[in-house]
Amino acid sequence: MYMAYSKNPQLPVVRWEAVKLVKYHGWSIRKAARHFGFTHGAVEQWLKKYPVYAQRGQLVIPTLSSRPWHHPTALSNEIKERILNLRKERNQCAEILHHRLKNEGMTTSLSSVKRVLKRCGISRFSKWKKWHQYPPRPVAEKPGILVQIDSMHDGPVQDRLSAYALIDVFSRWGYAEVSERINNYRSAEFIARARTIAPFMFSTLQSDHGTEFSKWFTKTIEHEGIFHRHSRVRTPTDNSHVERFIQTLQRECLNRIPKTSKSWQKEIPDYLRYYNNERPHMALGMKTPQEWLQAID
Repeated sequence: MYMAYSKNPQLPVVRWEAVKLVKYHGWSIRKAARHFGFTHGAVEQWLKKYPVYAQRGQLVIPTLSSRPWHHPTALSNEIKERILNLRKERNQCAEILHHRLKNEGMTTSLSSVKRVLKRCGISRFSKWKKWHQYPPRPVAEKPGILVQIDSMHDGPVQDRLSAYALIDVFSRWGYAEVSERINNYRSAEFIARARTIAPFMFSTLQSDHGTEFSKWFTKTIEHEGIFHRHSRVRTPTDNSHVERFIQTLQRECLNRIPKTSKSWQKEIPDYLRYYNNERPHMALGMKTPQEWLQAID
């Protein structure tokens, strides 16, 4: 997209006002230029342009795009046509098209090939691709201000075991449950049960961009008064607390018991009682999450 040479929204109106003073009120070009604070040559150029009607029916001299008419390094029509013909043959990606052009002796860059495909509307980039927004991450000054959630899997696909886990960043209070499936509905159910067990209220919930934490899940928990934010794409350290909690759960509990749903359902609650009430946490000064919560009451 090419930008206009000025972003001032009032400039089209000012141009037409200057032109009217010169054409219909007998002002000289120099006097009009001094009056509006522009150069003599700028007003001369405005006099050569034709006014148009703006949205409210007001005459203005519009701001045009700064796109050049010609470019010395622009692709030739021959290369453009060859790119489109190669794409039409097998619908191959820009990288393969670029390689084939290189083998044919046509020198151009990969970005130029992608640009040609995009301008012709045949790029594989989806215009419906989700635009990720990342509101400021809240500072975990109290319990529940920032709670991180994630899902976990273990075992082969045919016998895979799945579970949810969450942790409060302030107190390191953790909770986990076995789940037959991982989806939006199960995620919302897990949060509902965790809220009834947690000794504090949830304010902000942070997750990755998994399908189990998509729009339906966001609307469901926000209806309950919990704000949902996503971690940054390809930045697993944003959810580092829950990732470490899952690692601890696997190392100290799940890896020591049979990989069956019954074993997980029995042992996980016992381990959580130990984790929250007996296990010292280095980040809490060797206190347990429960002791840390009691200390702030």
